[in-house]
Amino acid sequence: MSMVRGNRWLSWSVLGLGFGFLYLPILLLMIYSFNESKLATVWSGFSTRWYGELFNNRQILDALWISLKVAFWTACASTVLGTMAAMVMTRFKRFPGKTVFGALITAPLVMPEVILGFSLMTLLVAMGGIPGFPARGVTSIWIAHVTFTLSFVTVVVSSRLQELDRSLEEAAMDLGAGRLKVFLQITLPIIAPALVAGWLLAFTLSLDDVVIASFVAGPSSTTLPMKVFASVRMGIKPEINALATLMVLAVSLAAVVGWFVTARAEKRRQRDMQMALQDKG
Repeated sequence: MSMVRGNRWLSWSVLGLGFGFLYLPILLLMIYSFNESKLATVWSGFSTRWYGELFNNRQILDALWISLKVAFWTACASTVLGTMAAMVMTRFKRFPGKTVFGALITAPLVMPEVILGFSLMTLLVAMGGIPGFPARGVTSIWIAHVTFTLSFVTVVVSSRLQELDRSLEEAAMDLGAGRLKVFLQITLPIIAPALVAGWLLAFTLSLDDVVIASFVAGPSSTTLPMKVFASVRMGIKPEINALATLMVLAVSLAAVVGWFVTARAEKRRQRDMQMALQDKG
């Protein structure tokens, strides 16, 4: 018993050290966002002045708006394209070029962001002379982020589709439902948790990216990570702590909402499965 208790205390100690190493810096950053001093690392009293300074900083607010706009549309486009790619990878067992298609879809997962950003920048420069092709700016960042996050959404949705019971779709088609109706009323509700998870993952990756955006951004399309990185290079400012605190709270709220939606959809799916089994029995 003493050995079991010793191993348990050791496990909890290692777990506590690991979580402390990960989250203690974030907690200190949030505490120092209420620091009165202009020095971000020297505590001189409680104050919320830097939140007011943050909301009066037009450059940071503009960069935040660009990042949120790009991240939202990136997540939407990546979810749609990733779902289509996942359907192709899981529903069509064999077709010409499937190996190459799968390799191209999953390549951004293992490719360094520097290489991906440089290659996209080269492509944009080479195609810049084409009439109607977007110049380097918000649109080019959106295209680059969709290319980067598409593979993550495809992997998440593919794993859910592989676990899907095909007999439910076959039963619906036997009753006269078309493929589109089956997808909208059967497949889509079942894979909804994976779609939400993929959307949130793509949104977070796009909002957090600084390497790829640095290659493809234009002079008037600075994203928030690029602005923060440029500010930190010249010294940590208290406004950055306030901004980071608000971002942590926003991400935490989004994670809780996403978890609630996913759990609710999963419970609904399990309830429908039990009802289907009872009717079948």
